Amino acid sequence: MTENKNENNRVLSGMRPTGRLHLGHYHGVLKNWVRMQSDYECFFFVADWHALTTHYDAPHTMNEHVWDMVVDWLAAGVDPEKATMFIQSRVPEHAELHLLLSMVTPLGWLERVPSFKDQQQKLKDKDLTTYGFLGYPLLQSADILMYRAGHVPVGEDQVPHVELTREVARRFNYFFGRGPDFEEQVAGAITQMGKKAAKSFKRLKQAFNEQGCREAHAEACELVIRQQNINQQQKDQLLGYLEGRGRAILPEPAALLTEAAKTPGLDGQKMSKSYGNTIALRDDPKRVGQAIRVMPTDPARVRLTDPGNPEKCPVWQLHKVYSDKDTRHWVQNGCKTAEFGCLECKKPLIDKILQEQEEIAERAKPYEDNPAMLREVIEQGNERAGTVARETMEIVRDAVGTIYR
Repeated sequence: MTENKNENNRVLSGMRPTGRLHLGHYHGVLKNWVRMQSDYECFFFVADWHALTTHYDAPHTMNEHVWDMVVDWLAAGVDPEKATMFIQSRVPEHAELHLLLSMVTPLGWLERVPSFKDQQQKLKDKDLTTYGFLGYPLLQSADILMYRAGHVPVGEDQVPHVELTREVARRFNYFFGRGPDFEEQVAGAITQMGKKAAKSFKRLKQAFNEQGCREAHAEACELVIRQQNINQQQKDQLLGYLEGRGRAILPEPAALLTEAAKTPGLDGQKMSKSYGNTIALRDDPKRVGQAIRVMPTDPARVRLTDPGNPEKCPVWQLHKVYSDKDTRHWVQNGCKTAEFGCLECKKPLIDKILQEQEEIAERAKPYEDNPAMLREVIEQGNERAGTVARETMEIVRDAVGTIYR
């Protein structure tokens, strides 16, 4: 992959607004976002158009769900001073890029996306024979490519979506990355590098093209990226020319595999709204305590004196997420020897979750008390995202020939 070193530190990720988030979202996604915002230039967006691809029959819920989710992001520790948070539909360039990408994306590419048939099976009660549902992976590609993101944080099951985006970018660049004056522009850029650098570039390109030398390819890329005598567009042209294609109008992103803690729900299954087994980030403390107290445990422990097996107990799965080493050791020994009952085992877990939720609630309170402050965060994010999107679309429109002078 050819990376644009000026932009490869940029990360793009989003979430569909389907209501308040739960602990599964917090440990599986949001904690990663909070860590990344200090190391990357992060763009996090509310994927409201994506939500409509499967929930087009419930538009009345969108307004509440959008703002609830943004409050949860802020409560989890996403910092608007470090990360750009915005709403997808407030940056209409996403739709334009999606449209332009659709002109060159083969239908078969979309039909083979693993989640296409998987979601059709899971959502049998919905009519998903729509273009919006078929095309949502391409809209996802437009979201990523719009910000020329170098990295997309995903779990392993989402890697095919990033691979599709790379293929789409490659195909788009193939068709539109070579203008009528491409060869002349490349020759001018090489000359502008200076005699020594130009000679090195030609030597390395020859080694890569004729011998397939990957070291020469990497060295040539570094040589181009370090150049101070040429602008970014010329660098993109040279990187494309190096590989026998056009200018990288839309750089190919890389999947950034992130740790995704599998948070169990109140019944031991994966925490999910569809299972009705969740604890919300901003849940009522009384409800949280009661819900954990009545959680099912190892069925072998019928009486207090019956020994149990923590691996067969849903409560133990939550202990592995929340409890420290000493507490987990105490739980295992006490359960296996019937030293104490299940309610006693649950007490330190309840304390840990409530302590975490108290911190989350504290961060959420200013935005709950002052919705105008919440709107301001998003408006500023929309503007920052819009600025980048407009820059990208100027490049894209010029490439596809829709800028008329």
